[in-house]
Amino acid sequence: MYPAMENQPFYVREGDHFIPQDSGRGPWGNRSLHGRVVIGLLGHGLEAAFGSEDFTPARLTVDMYKLPGFDPVEIRTTLIREGGRIRMTEAEFISGGVSMAKATCQFLRRTENPEGSTWSPPNWEVPLPETIEPLPNTRSPMGGMWATRPIAGGFGDPGPRRIWMSEVRELVAGVPLSPFQRVAVAADFCSPFANASRDKGLAYINTDVTVYLHRAMVGEWVGFESVNHHATDGVAIGETWLYDREGPIGTATCAALAQKRLPPK
Repeated sequence: MYPAMENQPFYVREGDHFIPQDSGRGPWGNRSLHGRVVIGLLGHGLEAAFGSEDFTPARLTVDMYKLPGFDPVEIRTTLIREGGRIRMTEAEFISGGVSMAKATCQFLRRTENPEGSTWSPPNWEVPLPETIEPLPNTRSPMGGMWATRPIAGGFGDPGPRRIWMSEVRELVAGVPLSPFQRVAVAADFCSPFANASRDKGLAYINTDVTVYLHRAMVGEWVGFESVNHHATDGVAIGETWLYDREGPIGTATCAALAQKRLPPK
């Protein structure tokens, strides 16, 4: 066990199961896990089962249809199709014997870009995270769950928002985070960063996340740029662009439902 919260990984592995730790507690109930540790563990399981040097994880979609508690977790992986250029995979998050979430991941073979010039949005021009003063935990997004470096626009501010974010814990005890796992465990930040309001905070719980990546991230910091939020009848969508210290790496999008936080029990 890891009694000190700042040293706790999100999971400790025991045989075929992953035991959730208190550090993975989410904002929607005292006895439920945070979406980021669900997405992260699914990404961990998919990469462990199907990752290779020749293939890059280009799309990860996670559907979260039930809030997991702190029961032991099993990740069940399935190879849907193995081809010369595409590897289609699936993973299921089983908590206490009940299916709580499911992920699909496309691994695409690395080759070479074709000839020709294709338009892309310009790279963002922002200071690197090590040059930015961190906020105190009391002002940091979600109470300092992540290491963050604000760039432009506060959490919930109107207009474009930009921030650097880095995970401060291991996902699974004793296993270093891979570049793909760093993105997977960070991707849930898309919802609060895109969907929170300045005056009322976060009132949407995301039901999914989809990450598109055209390359592996470099370093430990993921940059988020909020580019879209719309909501009607309590159903919201949010979108962020993702960066690392060398430039754009992909996007994260989510759907979300209006939700009130439950009082602690």
